[in-house]
Amino acid sequence: MEPETITAGLDGSTEGLAAALWAADEAHRRGAVLRLLHAWIMLAAQAPDTAPERDQNVFAREVVREATDAVRERHPQLPIIEDLVGDEPEPALLRASAESRLLVLGSRALTTWESFVLGDVSLSVVARAPGPVVLVRAGAAGPQDAAPAAAEPSDGPAAAGGPRVVAGLGLDGPAEHLLAFAFDAAASRGVLLQVVHGRPFPARVYTPWGVDPDTAAEVSAAVAGELAEALGPWCARFPGVLVQQTVLPDSPARAVVEAAAGAGLLVVGRRRHHRLPAPRIGAVTHAAVHHVTCPVAVVPHDQGVSDGSGPAPYAVRAPDAGS
Repeated sequence: MEPETITAGLDGSTEGLAAALWAADEAHRRGAVLRLLHAWIMLAAQAPDTAPERDQNVFAREVVREATDAVRERHPQLPIIEDLVGDEPEPALLRASAESRLLVLGSRALTTWESFVLGDVSLSVVARAPGPVVLVRAGAAGPQDAAPAAAEPSDGPAAAGGPRVVAGLGLDGPAEHLLAFAFDAAASRGVLLQVVHGRPFPARVYTPWGVDPDTAAEVSAAVAGELAEALGPWCARFPGVLVQQTVLPDSPARAVVEAAAGAGLLVVGRRRHHRLPAPRIGAVTHAAVHHVTCPVAVVPHDQGVSDGSGPAPYAVRAPDAGS
């Protein structure tokens, strides 16, 4: 069986280099091949023995060489494919997504608010990619590969700074792809998986003098039961993954942004099929990629019905016994 490929898209920026290093760590963790891809529409066809002073592709080659050198310093034995593509970045990256387990791109923060600011190409790739796309900021730390201490169930975010993967989960449709990715990510790192569901209180919770605590507790318990039911098959499939279920009485977007503080990786979903003619990423994913500072994995999924008991559409590795 051939090893899987993880592709990092390069553009010569520090964010692109951060994406390459994150992708290298992931490839090393999974025994995958790392593909370093730089697309440049002006790439010239040249003979292999072209003299350096006449090399019209010197900048493009330098972009890939710099990333390769940085990866080799961290992972000397990691198999690397250097790929220069004579095409526009968007179609090249979309093809790479279809051919790879994972596509990793850099995201640029331009203000002191530390928000993600993505160019048109990145947004379009995230909205159209057939496979998962991870967005990485320069200096973003990855999750620690250490087993977490036992965590108690909680209705709020986990302690900031704790090694964990956070997944934002809606309960109004299937999320098989998202859950497969999130559980697999937590299992491969040996860290806690915090699954977050945000849902504002219904009108009946409110009274003229504020929130009725008994009704609020009843509603919260019902939502927590829905979340536990949705996660049950996946917890059985990954018995070694410690799961914390978090229900917040807030909008899904705000709940995910709040819960992701201090996480090593945030996983959010994007529906593939929309009634709108143009692809879109949705409110939760939009909030995540603009306001969360850790790496963000955007996982496309289809509409339909799923209970997590069938074969995973995202190729997961069988969890080790007792992991």
